[in-house]
Amino acid sequence: MGQLPSAAPVNTGPELNHECPGPCRGAQRDRDHRLIATEWDQRANAETETRPSLHRRGRSPRAQSSPKVRAPRGQSGRAPGGAAAPALRNFGCFVTTENTGSRVWTAERPHVFLCLKNIRTFLKVCHDKFGLRNSELFDPFDLFDVRDFGKVISAVSRLSLHHVAQNKGIRPFPSEETTENDDDVYRSLEELADEHDLGEDIYDCVPCEDEGDDIYEDIIKVEVRQPMKMGMSEDDKRNCCLLEIQETEAKYYRTLEDIEKNYMTPLRLVLSPADMTAIFINLEDLIKVHHSFLRAIDVSMMAGGSTLAKVFLDFKERLLIYGEYCSHMEHAQNTLNQLLASREDFRQKVEECTLKVQDGKFKLQDLLVVPMQRVLKYHLLLKELLSHSTDRPERQQLKEALEAMQDLAMYINEVKRDKETLKKISEFQSSIENLQVKLEEYGRPKIDGELKVRSIVNHTKQDRYLFLFDKVVIVCKRRGYSYELKEVIELLFHKMTDDPMNNKDVKKWSYGFYLIHLQGKQGFQFFCKTEDMKRKWMEQFEMAMSNIKPDKANANHHSFQMYTFDKTTNCKACRMFLRGTFYQGYLCTRCGVGAHKECLEVTPPCKISSPADLDASGAGPGPKMVATQNYHGNPAPPGKPVLTFQTGDVIELLRGDPESQWWEGRLVQTRKSGYFPSTSVKPCPVDGRPPISRPPSRETDYTAYPWFAGNMERQQTDNLLKSHTSGTYLIRERPAEAERFAISIKFNDEVKHIKVVEKDSWIHITEAKKFESLLELVEYYQCHSLKESFKQLDTTLKYPYKSRERAASRASSRSPVFTPRVIGTAVARYNFAARDMRELSLREGDVVKIYSRIGGDQGWWKGEANGRIGWFPSTYVEEEGVQ
Repeated sequence: MGQLPSAAPVNTGPELNHECPGPCRGAQRDRDHRLIATEWDQRANAETETRPSLHRRGRSPRAQSSPKVRAPRGQSGRAPGGAAAPALRNFGCFVTTENTGSRVWTAERPHVFLCLKNIRTFLKVCHDKFGLRNSELFDPFDLFDVRDFGKVISAVSRLSLHHVAQNKGIRPFPSEETTENDDDVYRSLEELADEHDLGEDIYDCVPCEDEGDDIYEDIIKVEVRQPMKMGMSEDDKRNCCLLEIQETEAKYYRTLEDIEKNYMTPLRLVLSPADMTAIFINLEDLIKVHHSFLRAIDVSMMAGGSTLAKVFLDFKERLLIYGEYCSHMEHAQNTLNQLLASREDFRQKVEECTLKVQDGKFKLQDLLVVPMQRVLKYHLLLKELLSHSTDRPERQQLKEALEAMQDLAMYINEVKRDKETLKKISEFQSSIENLQVKLEEYGRPKIDGELKVRSIVNHTKQDRYLFLFDKVVIVCKRRGYSYELKEVIELLFHKMTDDPMNNKDVKKWSYGFYLIHLQGKQGFQFFCKTEDMKRKWMEQFEMAMSNIKPDKANANHHSFQMYTFDKTTNCKACRMFLRGTFYQGYLCTRCGVGAHKECLEVTPPCKISSPADLDASGAGPGPKMVATQNYHGNPAPPGKPVLTFQTGDVIELLRGDPESQWWEGRLVQTRKSGYFPSTSVKPCPVDGRPPISRPPSRETDYTAYPWFAGNMERQQTDNLLKSHTSGTYLIRERPAEAERFAISIKFNDEVKHIKVVEKDSWIHITEAKKFESLLELVEYYQCHSLKESFKQLDTTLKYPYKSRERAASRASSRSPVFTPRVIGTAVARYNFAARDMRELSLREGDVVKIYSRIGGDQGWWKGEANGRIGWFPSTYVEEEGVQ
């Protein structure tokens, strides 16, 4: 599946709009904030690109030498204009597409790296364009980490006194009426930021007026459209829908012809082929497709419209070219505006052309956005038609056409999003020194920021800057505005474990977790500033690892790996597109089929490795072997991939002739497969595990772990967990019972209890999967669903009950302004597997509370299911009470 919505095109004209969410939105927008933003847009266009918003939490050291600049009376501790002081950190809440005439919104919390880059750009403009001295400005971290917010306010104050501000009649600050004690508020901001991280709430949904739709409606309006009236029959309503589809398509096609005739043809005389392509992209191809599309619609309408659904199904593949058009729209608008500003002859020619199209009512910038608006309307038109075709024989085909157009809209939006993601990755790439690989090969960026890192080998704790991707974590040392590469850690060969002992230390940077190599090589310990920061980093690590090592990667004898498909590919299971431009889904390295993450377990059996073929060839999953010696590829298997391992590693035999020197196998820990010498392994005696000596679980002290509850009765456990989120669990002792431990977990609305069996020096909840210790069992089911053992219990051990109680305590002190409001409910029609912590995984049949439909045009809603809140594809659910 694709990422979250962040770029819904809506036109607001050339001026930047910085309408901030949360405390600084609407009427409370900071006027000085707007001045800076507008001047930034007008004066520094060449220096700025698509900007995500600026926001960050507090950091400790704080300078005490800031000038005493205060907010006006009655606004103590608040940014100018009445917005709360932390709101200034949200400067630029909208992702702003420069000079496109578009304003877009984002649900994606910005990367630390990009926030700092934006702050530096702002400071550069203040210095170069407004003439402020460096001594009058602030360090990027003074704002980013709120370590000297008074200095930030001082700089903004100086901007409010600038002659540009005065000429615009903007009231400067501070005024003479300011109070004398406001600095105390600024000095406490870093502590407040640590305690109240509003970032997730603020960036969850940023509303914006859909002005782009207004322009679309003006251009594509249909004069003959009849309003739906009371008393109309369903056939009449259906005919209105059919007519609207036909007439709006005809009007849209005429608009495309107008662009070609009145702009493209005359502008070829003054523009180079490269500039023509940059501005109009593949518009000529769109015109050809829609010429055929309109003819097919007209033919269907002459026959009563019963075959209209088939027309949409037939054209689905041909409409994929909108992905290229929409993803290049920002560059097209930038090129157009740069040429208008730099070439007088071009500007005059464009003005002449504009007068020939609808009497000059719309600019070329407006017209170029219309195709992007149109293609995202098809599923809405079909949805309305379907609602009035209840008893029609073509209803099933209409449903298929609706799903096809929803799929197309999702695909186009993911192509746009991937282009934005690749831009971010490119910026990371250019800022990291000594980086010899392409970062885009490592998947999507998850999170970045400063942590303290200690190697398990040398025990030295060092300040490092981390970039976490799906496949790797890049460890760097910050050097000014760039980063020096120190380490590239491949996640495929590591596992993450918590370090609960450090959590008892209340000092900052004491909240740690481990990244341990699966084969006993060098590991790392990471330290975060706060417990909340640690939770977020661990969640992102878990998500990244689940992307490269999904639970169902080997379902139905496939061997799925995350993969970038060069051509548009359909999922083998659901037949929908694998959306986007890179790492769109998973490829079976055996049979070559593609699938979504959520479809891996329902993909038809692998043709190359079907059970019959496996039995016949010896290539199927065979007995487990244990390595008796290290093997690092020497000698190498002739013409075959190497499987390296260390003594004690467990290997699943895939292909092995007793007379052969080389066997094929797969490491149980990493799922990596390859060939190795048959003499380097021996049969594994118990459940794929070599016999080892270890202390029994009864001798281990688990009291430091956040999931261990000690001695607790079943009823007491029920009372404790019933108020918690689904997925919250604990491990309790049962001293009076034969089995000492039990897992208790809240799943949906019930508390489930699972006995933990200790037998023959092994520990398990099912005979099929045994562990060496209780800790190992817990760590395994933190990453793997309990469904492996209990079919009706499809959940991992998500939230240790102690950490949830601490989180609830923190949440209770937060403002209720961010409490979500349920605006509807829906039932999941399909499975959906989250690729990112902001996404919400769904299982078919899940009931979802809907909190927001903002982003619906891009196919994403926000809601809650199974105790988690996040974004999910709106097309994957059926809203209750809606036909």
